[in-house]
Amino acid sequence: MSTRKTTLFYAVLIAVASVAIGMVIASRLDLSPSSTAQTLSIAPANPAPITGTINADTFRTIAKNATPAVVNIQTEQRQQTQDLTQFFGGDDMFRRFFGDPEQGPRRPREEVMVGAGTGFIIDKAGLILTNNHVVEGATRIRVSLFGEDNEYYDAKVLGRDPLTDSALIELVKTPTRELPVATLGDSAAMEPGDWVIAIGNPFGFTHTVTTGVISAKGRPFQVAPGRTVEVLQTDAAINPGNSGGPLLNLRGEVVGINTAILTRTAGNIGIGFAVPINTVRELLPELRAGKVTRGRIGVSLSRISTRRDLRDMGAPEGNGTLVSAVEADGPGGRAGLKAGDIIIEYNGQTVKDSDDLVARVMRTKPGTSVPMKVLRGGKTESLTVTVEELDVEAEAGRTSRRGEPNETSGFGMTLQDLTPDIARQLRVPSGRSGALVVEVTRRGAAESAGIQPRDVIVAVNREPVESASQAVAALQRVESGQLAQLLVLREGQEQFFVVRKE
Repeated sequence: MSTRKTTLFYAVLIAVASVAIGMVIASRLDLSPSSTAQTLSIAPANPAPITGTINADTFRTIAKNATPAVVNIQTEQRQQTQDLTQFFGGDDMFRRFFGDPEQGPRRPREEVMVGAGTGFIIDKAGLILTNNHVVEGATRIRVSLFGEDNEYYDAKVLGRDPLTDSALIELVKTPTRELPVATLGDSAAMEPGDWVIAIGNPFGFTHTVTTGVISAKGRPFQVAPGRTVEVLQTDAAINPGNSGGPLLNLRGEVVGINTAILTRTAGNIGIGFAVPINTVRELLPELRAGKVTRGRIGVSLSRISTRRDLRDMGAPEGNGTLVSAVEADGPGGRAGLKAGDIIIEYNGQTVKDSDDLVARVMRTKPGTSVPMKVLRGGKTESLTVTVEELDVEAEAGRTSRRGEPNETSGFGMTLQDLTPDIARQLRVPSGRSGALVVEVTRRGAAESAGIQPRDVIVAVNREPVESASQAVAALQRVESGQLAQLLVLREGQEQFFVVRKE
């Protein structure tokens, strides 16, 4: 997960040390000419089950064999910032806002933000897998190899995929020696209780090895509003800087890419998440080509309906998914889909649930006309939808990730800083700021009170908040069982909610 190494960052980090969750998750870069490497030489996964006993040499051997393929990544990102004297004094009020009459208005100054992460080599030509959030927005990427911590090689982005938080980068110039390559395993073969090993760059401590087990598999992890990816959960210690590093099985094969942690202290509490390597392996040709293409049909699906609800509404065997909203000018709207329809078939196959439909639509090539069957008013109707290309960043109303999602303990909602792009999309009045609600827990306190994703919290207990960290801090001061008064902007209009902390 990316770490910021400027003085300003550390000041902010201290201020938000009590934030309830540190999910790091979250326009395509064209920083350099096309790659010279022509093919990807990825060996197929070993299908044999992992057997045998663990002894004193097991983890030592895995670390010795796997560590050389793990790299440390340092990124630079240039951004415009205001002179801090505008906020902390240094001149009179008039000049602070209107500038020096002799020198003109103050101009934003450029600041270089430095981040760190991990990756692993998958091809001797210098191809490296890492997290999207490690390299997203970077203006410079440098890589250090095992045993060469003080020597850096420039790298460039070949392809990124926000929906799996994966990225493929390439060394601009490779060393004269042959590069070690990580072996990719079969993440589908992993089960809760299986031993795993993580190698990474936590807090700048290069090539740190930690061990643990798979705690769960198939955990839904939100990567964008309304979009999730199923991840592996592990208790192997993962900390800031581990992002993009490998999660290995007992054969030393990569079964996941470490991507996020759940934390209350900016450090590990035994809950980490890794994107299954099988999910990323399928995308490697598209990442190599520079673009991952997916389909969309422009509808919102309800996750509240149970199989019993669907059966009561006429869905056979409780299969299907309920359409909660339809974009009028989207593919579904043009095909005749309506809110309240239950989609029971897609391309001739039964739809099990919303996750099943979303996965199949995303795998559909844009421009394809697909037959669908829906239940409407108890009757089955046939439609044909022409799938269009999914633009994740446009759909999320942003061009880059800014700020990390923060979970509000006891309120059941996840907050994120409000970006200018999202503010415009949500019709937030100019000059107003707040905390964006990106997710609410089903049957949680926030949902029960009427809070919805895309709401913008602008005040907690009548005190204005300007960021997710401020809102979380204010909500944390509310005692369990007590009420929090929230002023919310929804579609540009102020609404007042009272939420009781669980």
